[in-house]
Amino acid sequence: MTKFIDFDDPVISSYICGHFKSALTMQYDLIVIGSGPGGYVAAIRASQLGMNVAVVERESLGGICLNWGCIPTKALLKSAQVFEYINHSQEYGITVGDAKADFGKMIQRSRGVAEGMSKGIQFLFRKNKITIIDGEGRLVRGKKVEVTDKEGKKTTYDATNIIIATGGRAKELPNLKIDGEKIIEYRKAMSLPEQPARMVVVGAGAIGVEFAYFYHSIGTEVTVVEFMENGLVPREDADISKELGKVFKKKGIQVLGNSSVEKVDTSGKSCKVTVKSRKDGSEQVLECDVVLSAAGVTPNTENIGLEELGIKTDRGMILVDEWYQTNVPGVYAIGDVVPGPALAHVASAEGILCVEKIAGQHVEPIDYTNIPSCTYCNPEVASVGMTEEAAKAAGLEIKVGKFPFSASGKASASGAKEGFVKVIFDAKYGEFLGAHMIGSNVTEMIAEVVAARKLETTGHEIIKTIHPHPTMSEAVMEAAAAAYGEVIHL
Repeated sequence: MTKFIDFDDPVISSYICGHFKSALTMQYDLIVIGSGPGGYVAAIRASQLGMNVAVVERESLGGICLNWGCIPTKALLKSAQVFEYINHSQEYGITVGDAKADFGKMIQRSRGVAEGMSKGIQFLFRKNKITIIDGEGRLVRGKKVEVTDKEGKKTTYDATNIIIATGGRAKELPNLKIDGEKIIEYRKAMSLPEQPARMVVVGAGAIGVEFAYFYHSIGTEVTVVEFMENGLVPREDADISKELGKVFKKKGIQVLGNSSVEKVDTSGKSCKVTVKSRKDGSEQVLECDVVLSAAGVTPNTENIGLEELGIKTDRGMILVDEWYQTNVPGVYAIGDVVPGPALAHVASAEGILCVEKIAGQHVEPIDYTNIPSCTYCNPEVASVGMTEEAAKAAGLEIKVGKFPFSASGKASASGAKEGFVKVIFDAKYGEFLGAHMIGSNVTEMIAEVVAARKLETTGHEIIKTIHPHPTMSEAVMEAAAAAYGEVIHL
């Protein structure tokens, strides 16, 4: 006897429609694993290009940058800056009462800013009809992603294309094991229950320098230990490192450059950090309440199925071509998991380029020689292109110009005369080789140079570009003029 399905039955209709809808949503044009500044930007751009997109995220939308990196740290740094302004208010003709830093409320504000931004990503995903899949993503053969949710349930999704954007985490040194209590990384540094009286920061890159500034500004005794000889921000131009070193010393932050942390004794109430000078081999023991490990970033590429698919890696980094495709067709990787600068804006640019290439658009490879770098301590540091040392090592004949903010009318009026702008040009053709800045708000100024280099602007064209007065950005024009012997205000 033939049996017919009664589609008018509401129970049967609901059952069939539910399963049909489930089957449809298990197949996507693109699945992105990770929702950091690379992943979420790639997902939105892909949706704009007409793709059916899903994003797998195990924690909070926005990834480390939005929740524990770029955004909340800038909120903390702003609190420190406001506190500094108040403490120096008399220099501006303003008298205020005794100011006190409320560490707990600073942390609370920072977390609030991060939570607000994460909700913004949720709105953007809804607006662009992007599916959010909560859980841990793992690659499976056949262009599939297996997702394990918090209850341990596994669900497999199919995709025409997959982007790995799992980001990075704090790098752990062999002799500096992070325990989350006395030896911490940046995430814990943004959520400590109470302000430490003494802190040793290991690593003087952007993360280390920013936290050193923040904690020192609100009253913590801070010592920075850096392995490389240049000291603070060692990958920047040597003049920048020296200038920031002078400023930090003036502030009262101790900096031990060309030094290594040999061991940390956490057995007592405090930490005892043994630091060895790489110059003369001498050792000293620093006592502190907490040690912040800021020695860099390591990629999150373990246990995501790379070995199962045979995806090639090098020292944990996923190897990709100029369009971010791995050696497995249809599988891509962007951001901190691939070789290159571990910067949020780089990950975003890579994500956009990647999906536009997938969509068949005409795109050009990213020029990694024109990536701006920013450090948000006070004074700020910003740079792009070649350092003076690198230009000379390349055998180039160069012109170098430097303009100090002490000669800037806007800097003087703002009470921010520390620092300078340094520019480097090719002497023969006038090519803008690089720029290096240290001072107030220079992270907002560096984009001018990035755009100028993109457009192949020459030194003389910068000089003849009228800059508004009075502004900090005039220093770029003045530095260019200094390189060609035409500077007016020096």
